[in-house]
Amino acid sequence: MSVSKIWNIYPRISKESSQRLSPFSPLAAQLLHNRGVFDYASARQFLATDATQLNDPMLLHGMQESTARLSYAIQNNERIGIFGDFDADGTTGTALMSRGLQSLGADVIAYIPHRILEGHGLIKDSIDFFTKEGVTLLITVDCGTTDVAEIDYGKTTGIDIIVTDHHLPTSQVGTPFAIINPQLRSSSYPFPNLSGVGLAFKLIQGLYQYLEAEWDTNLLQLVAIGTIADLVPLLGENRYLVAEGLKKLNTNPLPGLRELLNNSGLGHSGILDTNSVAFGLGPRINAPGRLDSALISYQLLMSQSYDEAYPIARTIEKLNRDRQAITKKSILIADDIIENTGIANKSLIMVDSEDFSPGVLGLLASRLVDRYYLPSIAVSIDGPYARGSCRSIPEFNVASALTECEDLFIRFGGHSGAAGFLIERDRLDDLRNKLNNIAAAKLSNIDLRPSLAIDAHVRISTLAGDNFSFLRELQPFGVKNNDPLFLTKGVEILESGRLVNRGNNLKLRLRHGGSIWNGVGFGLLDKWDYSWRFVDLVYNFGLETWKGSHQFRLFVRDIKPSNDQKGT
Repeated sequence: MSVSKIWNIYPRISKESSQRLSPFSPLAAQLLHNRGVFDYASARQFLATDATQLNDPMLLHGMQESTARLSYAIQNNERIGIFGDFDADGTTGTALMSRGLQSLGADVIAYIPHRILEGHGLIKDSIDFFTKEGVTLLITVDCGTTDVAEIDYGKTTGIDIIVTDHHLPTSQVGTPFAIINPQLRSSSYPFPNLSGVGLAFKLIQGLYQYLEAEWDTNLLQLVAIGTIADLVPLLGENRYLVAEGLKKLNTNPLPGLRELLNNSGLGHSGILDTNSVAFGLGPRINAPGRLDSALISYQLLMSQSYDEAYPIARTIEKLNRDRQAITKKSILIADDIIENTGIANKSLIMVDSEDFSPGVLGLLASRLVDRYYLPSIAVSIDGPYARGSCRSIPEFNVASALTECEDLFIRFGGHSGAAGFLIERDRLDDLRNKLNNIAAAKLSNIDLRPSLAIDAHVRISTLAGDNFSFLRELQPFGVKNNDPLFLTKGVEILESGRLVNRGNNLKLRLRHGGSIWNGVGFGLLDKWDYSWRFVDLVYNFGLETWKGSHQFRLFVRDIKPSNDQKGT
């Protein structure tokens, strides 16, 4: 069972603050105020999803020389290599780069490393591959900034390397032909929060601008998927990239994406949103890279026809089902380890096993965070080596913690909330002890319970009509612009039960204010008490498609028995 959550309700907006956000409704003003938007002009800028949000790609450090070099390569029929990371961000970025360059007549060949056999980042074997294939210009996608030795090796082969990457640089940064990374200290780009695929797009946008050509807006489908999957802030430029990409995905999906949608059951609902991508498309595009080769997903995204895409999409659907089964088995193994070792009583969860599949370590670590609300690390042991994936909570920067242990690793890297490493098996206990000590020091005297930031206490009926129109305008939802959370008390339970074929998920039929509503609580069935008649709900409000029809639904995030039977 998951850790109980703290309900934190934003203070009600003052009359004066609401007036500064006129003519927005009081509820809309509250939602904007909660997101740090305090006046009408700022609100219009925050909500904008049009092309005015696109920044000039030439503002990116390294863009000028990169576009000139690419133009020269295309004109002189040089072979261009693309090296991308194996996650959804890197795979969509690699496909976008390939599509964008091929449309200009470029000779392109791609390489995506094997997650288990080759790992993250640029590798020497790939440079040897590109050299053998006659590549003279190489572009990295979603990696490369800190691959110093590999970049130096590439120089010895005569290959020019352009790095596109959004990861934070460490003390050592490579010196390729050019680096396009808004996280570098030398960068003055106005929006530093682009994903890997977002930066791949900026290079394509810059190249087309350099050549005075029009880029294909259908590429934004790939940008939207990778951006959503990589959990970067959905503000500013990312709002345009995702919103426009979702429009294209809803109206005219690329052949591979259409087949993937059909196999996933999402089909052509016309209301695909960030949740559809995050929980439907993203995991499927990631599945081949977890269990086999991310090149399978790349081939799907590069498909030019539905006949070509159909068998690849079927393969991916099977791999995704396998991924789900392997993850479930790994969770059972982890539960057994935790139960028999008392790890849950520490400040950090670290489980290791030879039976863990390396491809699902990140998923396993995420599930452990959800369950225990502690920084969690899942480690797969293979002979003398161990590979770990880390997921964390906002109160603990796991990448910083790994940096304090860098002398123990063969390789490591990541972000505050997610990281990974490769280590010698004999050093695991040293790492475990050191990380536990760091976590204990950092997390002492902190109430380690997840909190829900509730936007407003409302009657459910107030969310329909004009307020629902505003909720649609507030989309796309994601990091830094979360799907609004609402609290309603005294909701009457008419029916409850398990959502058919959906595991630990709760299905509800509710009455409030004289109206009937349907609700679903993912992961909440084990918290449910069938004796409850009235409940307080924290939920997101949206549309769900079923058999071609759309209906309002409450997506319940937490639930408690209520003392309020008046329905407030």
